[in-house]
Amino acid sequence: MTGETNLHILLKTLDPVLDERRFGFCAIERQSTPVLGFKPLGIFEEEEGATIIATIAEPESADLKFSGPWAKIGLRVHSSLTAVGLTAAVATALAGVGVSANVVAGYYHDHVFVPWETRDKALAALRRLSAGEG
Repeated sequence: MTGETNLHILLKTLDPVLDERRFGFCAIERQSTPVLGFKPLGIFEEEEGATIIATIAEPESADLKFSGPWAKIGLRVHSSLTAVGLTAAVATALAGVGVSANVVAGYYHDHVFVPWETRDKALAALRRLSAGEG
């Protein structure tokens, strides 16, 4: 397993970056995923259906209802999938400033989706966390 596991190092090197695109979450029937007509950022299969994460223009163009807009903040630290405490620390920092967080773990990095209107507040909170101030 690659990536950092030491929580102190993870937080110190968090390096959050805001993606300027607006994202939406939508749900579709599982058998519909191959015929989306666009390439989503992510798909997660659940019993009830598939959750799709994509830039808002994509579900809009496919006439799909979506939740959003959401901002994506990438944590550029290369975190291990076995790291303990990173998600909790990030969620706690964001909860402290009243921001909800939906964390998606990639193999190399974690990505935090926050309500679009709270993106600046969230980014500032994560920068404070990384600086040891929060």
